[in-house]
Amino acid sequence: MRWGLVGTSFISGVMADAIRLEGRSEITAVAGRNEERLTEFANQHQIAGRYTDYEALIRSDEVDIVYIALPNHLHTDYVIMAANAGKAIVCEKSLSVDVVSAKAALAAVEQAQVFFAEGLMYLNHPLVAELLNQLDSGVIGELKSVQASYSAAISQFTNPGSKGALFNLGCYPLSLLHRVLSHLNVTTKALPELTGFGRIGEDGNVVESNVALQFDCGVVAQLHTAEDYGLKHQFELLGSKGYLRCDSNPWLPAANNRLVVAEYEQPERVVEVDAQGDAFLYQVRHVIDALEGGEIELCYPAANRDDSMAIMKMLCRWHERVETE
Repeated sequence: MRWGLVGTSFISGVMADAIRLEGRSEITAVAGRNEERLTEFANQHQIAGRYTDYEALIRSDEVDIVYIALPNHLHTDYVIMAANAGKAIVCEKSLSVDVVSAKAALAAVEQAQVFFAEGLMYLNHPLVAELLNQLDSGVIGELKSVQASYSAAISQFTNPGSKGALFNLGCYPLSLLHRVLSHLNVTTKALPELTGFGRIGEDGNVVESNVALQFDCGVVAQLHTAEDYGLKHQFELLGSKGYLRCDSNPWLPAANNRLVVAEYEQPERVVEVDAQGDAFLYQVRHVIDALEGGEIELCYPAANRDDSMAIMKMLCRWHERVETE
Protein backbone atom coordinates (compact mmCIF):
# COMPACT_ATOMS: atom_id res chain seq x y z
CA MET A 1 0.00 0.00 0.00
CA ARG A 2 1.29 3.43 -0.97
CA TRP A 3 0.49 6.59 0.96
CA GLY A 4 0.24 10.15 -0.30
CA LEU A 5 0.39 12.84 2.37
CA VAL A 6 -1.60 16.02 1.70
CA GLY A 7 0.03 18.66 3.88
CA THR A 8 3.46 19.06 5.47
CA SER A 9 2.40 19.99 8.99
CA PHE A 10 3.82 18.58 12.21
CA ILE A 11 1.11 15.92 12.29
CA SER A 12 2.11 14.73 8.80
CA GLY A 13 5.59 14.11 10.17
CA VAL A 14 4.19 12.10 13.07
CA MET A 15 2.17 9.99 10.64
CA ALA A 16 5.19 9.55 8.36
CA ASP A 17 7.18 8.17 11.29
CA ALA A 18 4.32 5.82 12.22
CA ILE A 19 3.97 4.52 8.65
CA ARG A 20 7.67 3.79 8.46
CA LEU A 21 7.70 2.13 11.89
CA GLU A 22 4.65 -0.04 11.10
CA GLY A 23 6.53 -1.32 8.07
CA ARG A 24 3.88 -2.83 5.80
CA SER A 25 3.30 0.23 3.61
CA GLU A 26 5.31 3.11 2.19
CA ILE A 27 4.99 6.83 1.49
CA THR A 28 5.39 7.52 -2.19
CA ALA A 29 4.27 11.17 -2.36
CA VAL A 30 3.70 14.32 -0.35
CA ALA A 31 2.03 17.60 -1.35
CA GLY A 32 2.56 21.08 0.04
CA ARG A 33 2.11 24.58 -1.35
CA ASN A 34 5.25 26.01 0.21
CA GLU A 35 8.04 24.63 -1.97
CA GLU A 36 10.79 25.21 0.58
CA ARG A 37 8.85 23.46 3.32
CA LEU A 38 7.82 20.69 0.91
CA THR A 39 11.43 19.99 -0.05
CA GLU A 40 12.55 20.02 3.57
CA PHE A 41 9.77 17.63 4.61
CA ALA A 42 10.28 15.26 1.68
CA ASN A 43 14.03 15.14 2.24
CA GLN A 44 13.60 14.53 5.96
CA HIS A 45 11.22 11.61 5.38
CA GLN A 46 12.87 10.36 2.16
CA ILE A 47 9.78 10.78 -0.02
CA ALA A 48 10.39 10.78 -3.77
CA GLY A 49 7.08 12.11 -5.08
CA ARG A 50 6.64 15.84 -4.44
CA TYR A 51 3.62 17.91 -5.47
CA THR A 52 2.60 21.52 -5.04
CA ASP A 53 -0.86 20.62 -6.39
CA TYR A 54 -2.98 18.60 -3.93
CA GLU A 55 -5.29 17.32 -6.64
CA ALA A 56 -2.37 16.01 -8.68
CA LEU A 57 -1.21 13.91 -5.74
CA ILE A 58 -4.72 12.59 -5.10
CA ARG A 59 -5.10 11.52 -8.73
CA SER A 60 -1.63 9.99 -8.95
CA ASP A 61 -1.46 6.29 -9.89
CA GLU A 62 1.40 6.00 -7.39
CA VAL A 63 -0.93 6.63 -4.41
CA ASP A 64 -3.39 4.16 -2.85
CA ILE A 65 -4.13 5.90 0.48
CA VAL A 66 -4.59 9.64 0.81
CA TYR A 67 -3.81 11.13 4.21
CA ILE A 68 -5.36 14.59 4.59
CA ALA A 69 -3.59 16.77 7.16
CA LEU A 70 -4.80 20.23 6.17
CA PRO A 71 -6.65 22.72 8.43
CA ASN A 72 -10.10 21.53 9.50
CA HIS A 73 -12.10 23.73 7.14
CA LEU A 74 -10.30 22.28 4.10
CA HIS A 75 -10.79 18.61 4.94
CA THR A 76 -14.08 17.89 3.26
CA ASP A 77 -13.18 19.24 -0.19
CA TYR A 78 -10.25 16.86 -0.38
CA VAL A 79 -12.16 13.94 1.13
CA ILE A 80 -14.68 14.34 -1.71
CA MET A 81 -11.90 14.64 -4.27
CA ALA A 82 -10.13 11.53 -2.96
CA ALA A 83 -13.38 9.54 -2.83
CA ASN A 84 -14.15 10.48 -6.43
CA ALA A 85 -10.64 9.33 -7.38
CA GLY A 86 -11.31 5.94 -5.75
CA LYS A 87 -8.65 6.33 -3.07
CA ALA A 88 -8.65 5.05 0.49
CA ILE A 89 -8.82 8.03 2.85
CA VAL A 90 -7.52 8.89 6.29
CA CYS A 91 -8.63 12.41 7.21
CA GLU A 92 -7.32 14.20 10.26
CA LYS A 93 -9.83 15.21 12.89
CA SER A 94 -12.03 17.14 12.95
CA LEU A 95 -13.69 15.98 9.76
CA SER A 96 -15.15 19.44 9.17
CA VAL A 97 -16.29 22.61 10.91
CA ASP A 98 -19.95 22.29 9.91
CA VAL A 99 -22.53 19.57 9.51
CA VAL A 100 -23.44 20.30 5.88
CA SER A 101 -19.93 19.77 4.48
CA ALA A 102 -19.38 16.73 6.72
CA LYS A 103 -22.54 15.12 5.33
CA ALA A 104 -21.39 15.87 1.77
CA ALA A 105 -17.98 14.30 2.38
CA LEU A 106 -19.38 11.15 3.94
CA ALA A 107 -21.98 10.88 1.16
CA ALA A 108 -19.15 10.93 -1.40
CA VAL A 109 -17.31 8.22 0.55
CA GLU A 110 -20.49 6.12 0.72
CA GLN A 111 -21.21 6.51 -2.98
CA ALA A 112 -17.65 5.59 -3.97
CA GLN A 113 -17.49 2.72 -1.44
CA VAL A 114 -13.91 3.59 -0.55
CA PHE A 115 -12.16 3.13 2.77
CA PHE A 116 -12.53 6.11 5.13
CA ALA A 117 -11.25 6.83 8.63
CA GLU A 118 -11.28 10.04 10.63
CA GLY A 119 -7.95 10.46 12.40
CA LEU A 120 -9.16 10.03 15.98
CA MET A 121 -6.07 7.91 16.33
CA TYR A 122 -6.30 7.29 20.08
CA LEU A 123 -9.42 5.14 19.61
CA ASN A 124 -7.18 2.53 17.95
CA HIS A 125 -4.93 2.20 21.00
CA PRO A 126 -5.18 -0.65 23.54
CA LEU A 127 -5.79 1.92 26.30
CA VAL A 128 -9.29 2.63 24.98
CA ALA A 129 -10.07 -1.06 24.63
CA GLU A 130 -9.05 -1.61 28.25
CA LEU A 131 -11.09 1.37 29.43
CA LEU A 132 -14.18 -0.16 27.80
CA ASN A 133 -13.29 -3.57 29.25
CA GLN A 134 -13.24 -2.06 32.74
CA LEU A 135 -16.68 -0.56 32.17
CA ASP A 136 -17.95 -3.96 31.01
CA SER A 137 -16.76 -5.48 34.29
CA GLY A 138 -19.37 -3.40 36.14
CA VAL A 139 -16.83 -1.99 38.58
CA ILE A 140 -18.34 1.52 38.50
CA GLY A 141 -21.95 0.37 38.20
CA GLU A 142 -24.36 2.46 36.16
CA LEU A 143 -22.71 5.46 34.50
CA LYS A 144 -23.96 8.72 35.98
CA SER A 145 -21.51 11.50 35.13
CA VAL A 146 -18.50 12.29 32.93
CA GLN A 147 -15.93 15.00 33.64
CA ALA A 148 -13.36 15.71 30.95
CA SER A 149 -10.92 18.41 29.93
CA TYR A 150 -8.14 18.79 27.39
CA SER A 151 -5.92 21.85 27.03
CA ALA A 152 -2.74 22.40 25.05
CA ALA A 153 -0.81 25.50 24.00
CA ILE A 154 -1.31 25.16 20.23
CA SER A 155 -3.08 28.41 19.27
CA GLN A 156 0.06 29.87 17.69
CA PHE A 157 0.14 26.96 15.21
CA THR A 158 -3.52 26.82 14.21
CA ASN A 159 -5.18 28.20 11.08
CA PRO A 160 -7.98 30.74 11.85
CA GLY A 161 -10.22 28.92 9.38
CA SER A 162 -10.07 25.78 11.51
CA LYS A 163 -12.55 27.41 13.92
CA GLY A 164 -10.58 27.12 17.13
CA ALA A 165 -10.35 24.99 20.24
CA LEU A 166 -13.53 22.96 19.92
CA PHE A 167 -12.56 21.46 16.55
CA ASN A 168 -8.84 21.31 17.35
CA LEU A 169 -8.96 19.87 20.89
CA GLY A 170 -12.53 19.63 22.16
CA CYS A 171 -13.12 16.83 19.67
CA TYR A 172 -10.97 14.57 21.87
CA PRO A 173 -12.99 14.57 25.11
CA LEU A 174 -16.24 14.75 23.14
CA SER A 175 -15.36 11.77 20.95
CA LEU A 176 -14.29 9.67 23.95
CA LEU A 177 -17.55 10.60 25.68
CA HIS A 178 -19.39 9.46 22.55
CA ARG A 179 -17.49 6.16 22.46
CA VAL A 180 -18.22 5.44 26.12
CA LEU A 181 -21.93 6.22 25.79
CA SER A 182 -22.34 4.21 22.61
CA HIS A 183 -20.43 1.28 24.12
CA LEU A 184 -22.79 1.25 27.09
CA ASN A 185 -25.80 1.54 24.76
CA VAL A 186 -27.02 4.67 26.53
CA THR A 187 -26.95 7.01 23.54
CA THR A 188 -30.11 8.15 21.83
CA LYS A 189 -30.91 9.83 18.54
CA ALA A 190 -31.68 13.11 20.28
CA LEU A 191 -28.85 15.61 20.74
CA PRO A 192 -28.18 16.41 24.42
CA GLU A 193 -29.37 19.49 26.22
CA LEU A 194 -26.39 21.81 26.26
CA THR A 195 -25.32 24.96 28.11
CA GLY A 196 -21.93 26.56 27.96
CA PHE A 197 -19.73 29.56 27.52
CA GLY A 198 -16.46 30.37 25.83
CA ARG A 199 -13.59 32.81 25.50
CA ILE A 200 -12.79 34.33 22.12
CA GLY A 201 -9.18 34.76 21.01
CA GLU A 202 -7.48 37.37 18.86
CA ASP A 203 -8.33 35.46 15.67
CA GLY A 204 -12.05 35.64 16.46
CA ASN A 205 -12.33 31.94 17.29
CA VAL A 206 -13.17 30.16 20.52
CA VAL A 207 -9.91 29.45 22.39
CA GLU A 208 -11.49 28.12 25.58
CA SER A 209 -14.88 26.74 26.49
CA ASN A 210 -16.80 24.91 29.20
CA VAL A 211 -19.98 23.05 28.39
CA ALA A 212 -22.49 20.96 30.31
CA LEU A 213 -24.45 18.27 28.48
CA GLN A 214 -27.47 16.34 29.69
CA PHE A 215 -28.51 13.27 27.72
CA ASP A 216 -32.07 11.98 27.86
CA CYS A 217 -30.71 8.68 29.22
CA GLY A 218 -29.87 10.62 32.41
CA VAL A 219 -26.10 10.87 32.00
CA VAL A 220 -24.62 14.33 32.51
CA ALA A 221 -21.22 15.48 31.26
CA GLN A 222 -18.99 18.47 31.86
CA LEU A 223 -16.43 19.16 29.14
CA HIS A 224 -13.68 21.77 28.95
CA THR A 225 -11.09 22.63 26.33
CA ALA A 226 -8.50 25.36 25.80
CA GLU A 227 -5.82 25.85 23.15
CA ASP A 228 -3.78 28.76 24.47
CA TYR A 229 -2.35 27.11 27.59
CA GLY A 230 -1.67 23.57 28.82
CA LEU A 231 -0.80 20.65 28.37
CA LYS A 232 -3.38 19.09 30.75
CA HIS A 233 -5.81 16.20 30.45
CA GLN A 234 -8.72 14.87 32.50
CA PHE A 235 -11.19 12.07 31.82
CA GLU A 236 -13.18 10.62 34.69
CA LEU A 237 -16.32 8.49 34.75
CA LEU A 238 -18.52 8.44 37.85
CA GLY A 239 -20.93 5.56 38.34
CA SER A 240 -23.43 4.31 40.87
CA LYS A 241 -20.79 2.07 42.53
CA GLY A 242 -17.45 3.70 41.78
CA TYR A 243 -15.30 5.64 39.37
CA LEU A 244 -12.73 5.26 36.60
CA ARG A 245 -10.05 7.84 35.82
CA CYS A 246 -7.46 8.07 33.05
CA ASP A 247 -4.24 8.68 34.96
CA SER A 248 -2.18 8.96 31.77
CA ASN A 249 -3.24 11.03 28.76
CA PRO A 250 -5.98 9.07 26.93
CA TRP A 251 -5.59 11.20 23.81
CA LEU A 252 -1.83 10.73 23.51
CA PRO A 253 -1.41 7.14 24.69
CA ALA A 254 2.07 5.67 24.39
CA ALA A 255 3.82 2.44 25.37
CA ASN A 256 2.94 2.70 29.07
CA ASN A 257 -0.48 3.91 30.23
CA ARG A 258 -2.54 3.88 33.42
CA LEU A 259 -6.17 3.75 34.44
CA VAL A 260 -7.34 4.21 38.03
CA VAL A 261 -10.46 2.32 39.14
CA ALA A 262 -12.16 2.19 42.54
CA GLU A 263 -15.42 1.63 44.29
CA TYR A 264 -16.41 4.59 46.45
CA GLU A 265 -14.58 4.77 49.79
CA GLN A 266 -12.38 1.83 48.77
CA PRO A 267 -8.66 1.80 47.83
CA GLU A 268 -7.87 2.76 44.27
CA ARG A 269 -6.57 0.12 41.87
CA VAL A 270 -4.11 1.06 39.12
CA VAL A 271 -4.55 -0.75 35.80
CA GLU A 272 -1.35 -0.72 33.75
CA VAL A 273 -1.92 -0.83 29.99
CA ASP A 274 1.23 -1.67 28.06
CA ALA A 275 1.37 -1.24 24.30
CA GLN A 276 3.80 -1.66 21.42
CA GLY A 277 3.80 2.04 20.60
CA ASP A 278 1.70 5.16 20.36
CA ALA A 279 -1.77 5.71 18.89
CA PHE A 280 -0.47 6.70 15.45
CA LEU A 281 1.31 3.36 15.10
CA TYR A 282 -1.89 1.50 15.97
CA GLN A 283 -3.92 3.68 13.63
CA VAL A 284 -1.63 2.86 10.70
CA ARG A 285 -1.65 -0.83 11.65
CA HIS A 286 -5.44 -0.95 11.72
CA VAL A 287 -5.76 0.96 8.43
CA ILE A 288 -3.50 -1.56 6.68
CA ASP A 289 -5.30 -4.48 8.38
CA ALA A 290 -8.64 -3.14 7.15
CA LEU A 291 -7.46 -2.57 3.60
CA GLU A 292 -5.83 -5.98 3.36
CA GLY A 293 -9.07 -7.48 4.64
CA GLY A 294 -11.21 -5.64 2.10
CA GLU A 295 -12.90 -3.47 4.74
CA ILE A 296 -13.99 0.13 4.20
CA GLU A 297 -13.92 1.20 7.86
CA LEU A 298 -11.73 0.65 10.91
CA CYS A 299 -12.52 -2.03 13.45
CA TYR A 300 -14.26 -1.15 16.72
CA PRO A 301 -13.65 0.78 18.95
CA ALA A 302 -12.18 3.14 16.33
CA ALA A 303 -14.60 5.64 14.81
CA ASN A 304 -16.69 4.62 11.80
CA ARG A 305 -18.60 6.98 9.49
CA ASP A 306 -21.66 7.06 11.75
CA ASP A 307 -19.46 7.92 14.72
CA SER A 308 -17.81 10.75 12.77
CA MET A 309 -21.19 12.23 11.91
CA ALA A 310 -22.52 11.95 15.46
CA ILE A 311 -19.39 13.59 16.88
CA MET A 312 -19.57 16.37 14.28
CA LYS A 313 -23.20 17.14 15.14
CA MET A 314 -22.37 17.50 18.83
CA LEU A 315 -19.24 19.56 18.12
CA CYS A 316 -21.18 21.96 15.92
CA ARG A 317 -23.95 22.24 18.51
CA TRP A 318 -21.33 23.05 21.15
CA HIS A 319 -19.72 25.63 18.88
CA GLU A 320 -23.03 27.24 17.97
CA ARG A 321 -24.09 27.51 21.60
CA VAL A 322 -20.79 29.05 22.72
CA GLU A 323 -20.77 31.56 19.85
CA THR A 324 -24.28 32.77 20.67
CA GLU A 325 -23.80 33.05 24.45
